[in-house]
Amino acid sequence: MASSNKRDAILDAAADLLAREGRDAVSTRAVCKAAGVQAPILYRLFGDKQGLLDAVASRGLAAYIAEKRRITPSGDPVEDLRRGWDLHVGFGLAEPALYALIYGSPRPGAEPEGAKQAAEILAGLVHRVALAGRLRVPEERAARVVHAAGRGTTLSLIAMPEAERDMEAARIVREAVIHSITEPAPSAPSADPSSGPSNGHVRTGSDVVAGAITLKASLGDLEVLTPSESRLLGDWLDRIIEGQAARPQATSSETPHQATAP
Repeated sequence: MASSNKRDAILDAAADLLAREGRDAVSTRAVCKAAGVQAPILYRLFGDKQGLLDAVASRGLAAYIAEKRRITPSGDPVEDLRRGWDLHVGFGLAEPALYALIYGSPRPGAEPEGAKQAAEILAGLVHRVALAGRLRVPEERAARVVHAAGRGTTLSLIAMPEAERDMEAARIVREAVIHSITEPAPSAPSADPSSGPSNGHVRTGSDVVAGAITLKASLGDLEVLTPSESRLLGDWLDRIIEGQAARPQATSSETPHQATAP
């Protein structure tokens, strides 16, 4: 049996044991027996049991990642982020044992390659929201929030008996997360030529933060700046984003005077 065939046989055996009996059943002895290979071959191909589990995880994620890469921009990056969330939850419910293997026992700094690729796709979805001027928190923080909430929601659903899974609760979590990190879509411009800053709209701190985040997301495309200038501008934008976000924000019903009055 060629090495590639042995590798596939071992992965098939491990994935089958994982799906049928859970992670604890995936011992090197059981996998070797099911695959018809000797233990030294498994260790030569995967290093150890954890290396085998990581390979199973990455292969299992391949179809999910391919589907997520096929998400074509709809013109609404926030809606695309929703679609990405729903794909993530759907993958977890379709492959609960595999999902729990990947996300149920986190190992800081040692996640499977497939999980890293999935995180990169999420970062790309968040980046498009930033470019559209719709992100109210820094990109990295937004991606962490979506990932943590999506993972927790999916693991909670997996832990429930299938007949009792509350998908409406999952939708509420999704919308709460999206609301907390994004700005509403801009309204259509008024046809009244007299409308403008005097129409009652007051620029808020969140407007400033969203603008700074959008500009930072666009830095890679600003060819008029040198790399050092881009880094400096990025540092300044970070200060604006973090500093403005830390200030109390006025509600939409407050005037600037009301918002700052003691």
